[in-house]
Amino acid sequence: MTRATSTTEMEVTSIRLERKLKDKLKELAGHQGYQALIRDILWNYVNHNSGDYRPQFSEADIRATLEAIAQKDETCALTGKRIQTGETMCLGLTIHGDFVPLSPAVDLPNS
Repeated sequence: MTRATSTTEMEVTSIRLERKLKDKLKELAGHQGYQALIRDILWNYVNHNSGDYRPQFSEADIRATLEAIAQKDETCALTGKRIQTGETMCLGLTIHGDFVPLSPAVDLPNS
């Protein structure tokens, strides 16, 4: 997730990276630049682990679904509807290879 923050609003920090890691990051970053890539990676980590993570998916992102039972409270990745522990739900396999929780009421094409 790209942040529209001016570099004048950022603080300078130093981090030691192995040369090989830095080279790989530069390679992966392309025109974006490896520092911007590292910021994106760090923001994704913070959002995912802070409990604030709300992935944005559309029906077109779901390749397949499986029936499941929620082992903890979940939130449907498409509708935002709460799925309670013990309720029937679906797991949607995304185009990126991740499984996301889906409400069983979600009507996907070809499902």
